[in-house]
This record gives sequence, C-alpha cells and structure tokens, in this order.
Amino acid sequence: MNTISSTGLSGYENLEVGYDVPAMPGMNEADIQTPCLMIDLDALERNIKTMAGFAKEMGVRHRIHGKMHKSVDIAKLQRDMGDSCGVCCQKVSEAEVFARGGITDVLVSNQVRDAVKIDRLARIPKLGARTIVCVDDLENVTDLSAAAVKHGTTLECLVEIDCGAGRCGVAAGQPVVEIAKAIEAAPNLKFSGIQAYQGAMQHMKSYNDRKAKIEIAVEMVSRSVEMLQAEGLECDIVGGAGTGSYYFEGTSGVYNELQCGSYAFMDADYQTIEDENGKPISEFENSMFILTSVMSHSKADKAICDAGLKAQSVDSGLPYVFGRKDVEYIKCSDEHGVISDPNGALKINEKLKLVPGHCDPTANVHDWYVGVRGGKVEALWPVSARGKAY
Repeated sequence: MNTISSTGLSGYENLEVGYDVPAMPGMNEADIQTPCLMIDLDALERNIKTMAGFAKEMGVRHRIHGKMHKSVDIAKLQRDMGDSCGVCCQKVSEAEVFARGGITDVLVSNQVRDAVKIDRLARIPKLGARTIVCVDDLENVTDLSAAAVKHGTTLECLVEIDCGAGRCGVAAGQPVVEIAKAIEAAPNLKFSGIQAYQGAMQHMKSYNDRKAKIEIAVEMVSRSVEMLQAEGLECDIVGGAGTGSYYFEGTSGVYNELQCGSYAFMDADYQTIEDENGKPISEFENSMFILTSVMSHSKADKAICDAGLKAQSVDSGLPYVFGRKDVEYIKCSDEHGVISDPNGALKINEKLKLVPGHCDPTANVHDWYVGVRGGKVEALWPVSARGKAY
C-alpha cells in the first residue's frame, strides 16, 4: 500500500511535488499543488465516529462502501475508528484491491457474470478475505460454484432483491427462496443472506418520500426472510441502506447491515436532502474538498480557477465554494472553472475549497488524497482502486 504519512516516507523520497504528488507530509496547506483532493482529517474522523455511534445505537453492523472513496487507507480508518465489519465494492478488481490491502471481509454488492471476472472473484479468498457476491439468476449460481470448486475456495452469496431501484435483483418472496436453495445446494457456495439496497431514493429531498420508499422495501425483505426461515435458511446478512436512508433501515428490525458510503465525505447533493423537520441533514460534515487555485482574473467580475471537468464529476450539479457567500462557481470546461466574483474579492493564486456535487465519481478522477490537520499536510493516501472498473 503506497501510504505516505508524517511518520514514514521510506521509499518515497524521490517523489516530486507537482509532478508525482500534489503535496508531501509536513508541508503547509498553502503550498499544496492544485487541483487536488484535500481531506480535513478532523472532520473525516468525526463523521466516522458519528456513524459508528448510530450503528451501535441501532444494534446493526456497518459495512462501509469502498466505491465511494476507493481508498484502502480510509477503509482501514473506518474499520479501526468506526468498527466497520467489512467493505462493499462494486467490481471484482475493486474488491481485489481492498483484499490485497488487508481488508478481510469484502462484499461485491453487484452481479459478476463474465467468466474471467468470476475466476478472479473465486481467487480472492486466497488473499485471506471473506468474499461475498450478489446473485439474481440461477445460471450465475452454477458458474460461481464451478469457479470456487476449481480454486478450492468458498464464495458466499447474497440474493439481491429489487426493492425499488429498478436495476438488478429479483422479485421478493419465492424467487429469492428458489435462488437461495440453489446456492445452498451448490458445491463451494454458501447462502449468507439478502442484498436489498434502495438506491433510487437516496437523494429524494423529502424525508417522508424516502421513508415511504423504504417501508415498501422493508416489507419485501421481511416477507422474504420469513419464507427463507420456513425453508430452514437463515440470513447472516440483510444488507442495504445509504447515507440518505440509514436511519430507516437501521431501525427497521429487519436489516442488520448498513452500507453507507458518502457520509464520510459528504457532497453538495446529499446536503440538499431533508431530515424529519424539513431541514437539510446535518449530522455529517464536509470533509473532502477539491482544492483549487485562482489562475486568472482578467475579467473584473469573474475569476478563473484550475479545477474544471477533469478534476470533478458534475453529474449531480456544480460544486460550491466552501465557506464563501461572496463568490460562486458557475461554469466549467475541461481545465477551467469560472467563479462569479462581483466584488473582485479573489486574488491570483488564492486557494479555494470546492464541495463537489457527487463525491464518488470525483474521487475516481484523482490519484491522491491530501490529508490536512491544523494547516499542515499530515498524510498522503493513494486512491487505491482508481480505475479498477473491471
């Protein structure tokens, strides 16, 4: 793992700031090269501890979602500081990065159907990691079993229910039982429970709208669990939930694993959804920012910064400038960001912290996280699984 911290730079003495990396531990925050991803370590740690407290209070486990940050270092921080039980990944190569990095409980919360990918998946247990995968088709059971037998490993399987997202998953009830029985009967496979993530409602603004969608999902899951129990099949995992709904699943009495990801960083889009009082959710802080610098101010009323489309994802909207009400990020092209500055407040080389609209795909276009505390760079963490989309 290519971690660099203030306590050890062994093997990294030849990295060049501004070419290989945006910063090195010990540097002043003001000297970080931009654009880059900067993490407020204090805020990140508070978010991790807050979610850990919620999970403990609700009596459920928390399996963090690695696809959000794609970082082995942050996953280990969530494990050690937040008592997470494991990691969710979306792709086999992504799961392999976490397993190789020392994470010992990995769920591919997705279907794996390609023969090469299945073969790689069946080898992950040899890295010392409990390996779990989602299934929504009987043919997939046969293929997974054959690969696990070939490599002498065991793959655990969750039957995925389509509980409203309209993507992967089978209908609740008997289809779940049918696949679960096939998994349990297949050599080198183990039925471990249900995957029921309602992704389509995570960003619904209204608390009551989100609650209504989850109530439907809970009914589907509860019915399926009862039918499985009637067949002598117990669910070690009933997983789902995200940053926009964890309090519903966590108190449902049915779900026992949360799969929240964005809570650790927070982004502009998640900050628009409302709590039960109609106010923006506020239990988590912004901890990850796109650090950018002003590089031109030739127009009196606007500044140009160095964070454009290649430094972020704008699928959920443009970023906003953290801690500033006098300026606004209004437009971007490949390498430029346009900031409205009607009062001419910004100066050349002034640094700004942008809160991205969507943290997950933004993280995936960077190589490094720069961890800052008290105005100093404390850690440099690689985006370990960047580009691992196979």
